[in-house]
Amino acid sequence: MGKVFIMEHPLIQHKIGIIRNSETGTKDFREMVGEIATLECYEATRDLELEEYPVTTPMGDTTCKRLSGKKLAIIPILRAGLGMVPGMQTLLPAAKVGHIGLYRDPETLEPVEYYCKLPADIEERDVFVVDPMLATGGSAVDAINQLKKHGCQNIRFLCIIAAPEGLKALTEAHPDVDVYVGALDDHLNEIGYIVPGLGDAGDRIFGTK
Repeated sequence: MGKVFIMEHPLIQHKIGIIRNSETGTKDFREMVGEIATLECYEATRDLELEEYPVTTPMGDTTCKRLSGKKLAIIPILRAGLGMVPGMQTLLPAAKVGHIGLYRDPETLEPVEYYCKLPADIEERDVFVVDPMLATGGSAVDAINQLKKHGCQNIRFLCIIAAPEGLKALTEAHPDVDVYVGALDDHLNEIGYIVPGLGDAGDRIFGTK
């Protein structure tokens, strides 16, 4: 069964406060999103498998540990998820990156897929799906549906801010997926935005509004 992890780390909470602030500009917002992603990635990789191997230090022989060679993939949900990728790559530079493009229909609030490009061997990889906001949960649920159709079995979802409604929808649809949340907010408003949230993460990352 998947688990939900609400990040209580002081650095994560400090940086979330900065990106919530409506006065924070695009450059600082983008940098903070990347830094939060790095910190969340650190937490989300705690259970990666290790193997022992011999090392000769300047003082003699010893045994060290390294990642066991399991392939990894980072899958941002376009477009806001792109803002988390550089922070993830800081810790996982060898991970392949795929993309799933979804937009939310403004009338129904349901996700509509317009793009999906994944590594050819995606079914062999541990997958980290990233999106700054988990609002209704529709995009996250649909993206993970797509990954499972491609044979993915070990999936983690990372977001910075979640609404209770979205977290409930995701965990009910995919109870086998671990979910990492920077902050759990109060509710969704009538147009599907998280309150208090931080506005539209994509617009703030890319300076388009």
